[in-house]
Amino acid sequence: MSKLAKLRPSVCSRSNKTGPSFRASAALAFTLAVGAITASMQAQAASNLKVETHEGRVKGVIVNGVAEFLGIPYGEPPVGRLRWMPPKEHAPWNGVLQAKAFGPTCAQITENGLYAGPANNNEDCLYLNVFTPNVDPAGNEKLPVIVWIHGGGNMDGESNDYDGGKLAAQGHTVVVTINYRLGLLGWFAHPALDAEGHLFGDYGLLDQQLALKWVKRNIAQFGGDKNNVTVGGQSAGSVDTAANVISPLAAGLFDRGIFQSKIVEPTPLPMAEAKGTAFAAAAGCGSGSDAATAKCLRSLTAQQIMALQGTTSASGPYGNFLVADGRILPSGLLTTAFKNGQFNHMPVMSGTTEDEGNFFIAVPEYFSGTPVTEASFDAYVARTFGGNAGPGGSPPAYPAGAVNKVLARYPLYAYTTPQLALDAVETDMIACTQRYYDELLADQTPVYAYEFDDRTAPFYFPKMTGFQSLAYHTSDIQYLFPLYHGGPDGIPHALNKKQEQLSDALVAAWTNFAWTGNPNGQGNSPWPRYKAKANRPSFLSENIPVLSTFTDAEFSSAHKCDLWDKLLTY
Repeated sequence: MSKLAKLRPSVCSRSNKTGPSFRASAALAFTLAVGAITASMQAQAASNLKVETHEGRVKGVIVNGVAEFLGIPYGEPPVGRLRWMPPKEHAPWNGVLQAKAFGPTCAQITENGLYAGPANNNEDCLYLNVFTPNVDPAGNEKLPVIVWIHGGGNMDGESNDYDGGKLAAQGHTVVVTINYRLGLLGWFAHPALDAEGHLFGDYGLLDQQLALKWVKRNIAQFGGDKNNVTVGGQSAGSVDTAANVISPLAAGLFDRGIFQSKIVEPTPLPMAEAKGTAFAAAAGCGSGSDAATAKCLRSLTAQQIMALQGTTSASGPYGNFLVADGRILPSGLLTTAFKNGQFNHMPVMSGTTEDEGNFFIAVPEYFSGTPVTEASFDAYVARTFGGNAGPGGSPPAYPAGAVNKVLARYPLYAYTTPQLALDAVETDMIACTQRYYDELLADQTPVYAYEFDDRTAPFYFPKMTGFQSLAYHTSDIQYLFPLYHGGPDGIPHALNKKQEQLSDALVAAWTNFAWTGNPNGQGNSPWPRYKAKANRPSFLSENIPVLSTFTDAEFSSAHKCDLWDKLLTY
């Protein structure tokens, strides 16, 4: 029987205990408590579209009852001497900034199929956006704040793909979306730069922290509570949220974290600097580590950097996801920090989708037109599990016999297509890794774990013959940010009635979590608090027609975590 069948969406848990729907529970917990002020907040927003920030006045626009303030600069353009430097607060301006259009997206070249883009060379890109139903600086009602970090492998993506209006209006929250430096401009280590005495390596993470400092200074003017800030993100945004949770420099800047589909270990500094040195040589700046080399690197054009960063369809060899620099991030692993309790303790929501792997299969198939075959599945397994499993591709290697062990647990005959076999392998690695981090955190801080299981989710790629998208990586974003469809070439799809109901439930959960640190608002139902290896519901299954739950053991069995806990180096 499939996992979907076993979840029995007609009941609230696999123990056959019926219960209230999530929307009803969420309403009981919070929506009724704050719903009475919604109309007055929106009216207040409509009459206060000019807001005085620390840096200057901004004027927004009303869209569907939500005040939007778009393209607000939070950092000085990181160009010239400021390239590969910690970001600086934006200088004050005179007059009124017309905050009615998104700011430029950050320089990028690889688009992950239709996920991001367009490719550009913008270095002046440190802008953020605010969505609020309550522009009332003098009011007593301060709303919780959700700061959203977009995904894209820290090499692509942009904030303007995310409409925060539903989270703001239905959840009574203030939503902030941000741009941050990407790729080689955002995540780059080189001995010549690192010796200059400033914070280095994770420039994109420093951008995010500067945006959080902007929130601390200014969000009260938009009706937000600077002392109740949730940071969340999907994919790379999830990775960066986890990184900020362990960063000592982010202590006190936010109060809750949302890890939506992926956590990745940082690249060790020696490996990151080796990549940086190789990049400098390829760019014509030589292999030195002196001030002249740093000057040469900063004299490169953004176009030259993008040309070495990758192509539209693939990233190059020089990039890092995160850098374990030793100051912004500890020099060890995320795993070590979580095990030792060396992180900014806060409630966490953490989850994956049922078919994470299908997105990573769709991207190369979109560019090549070639579907997964039995031969390419075998080649993937041989190539991947005959290599290294450590952070950033470093040793130790997979245990001997890993290839055969994976093939034995994922035999092609057990799947209707080779694509679904590959989806299972790639998904289970992500799911079991995320579960491992949940286990580390759950004894130290509240953790709410989930899996997004709606396999009917709209797919924003063009139709690819024979391809089954299912509950693919990124598919859940559109349930929180209406009509999300990746970059400008993605295809938007409206949700159907049942999907809209699921969307309403997830918006209630995400915003309840922002209000209290509990997606239920209060209590432990219908979303149970995660408990590792407990014989009780520990995961929420986000699915249609209603939500359900399953135990940690059921999740582990469905994703073969007994295999991956031995093969993967967490």
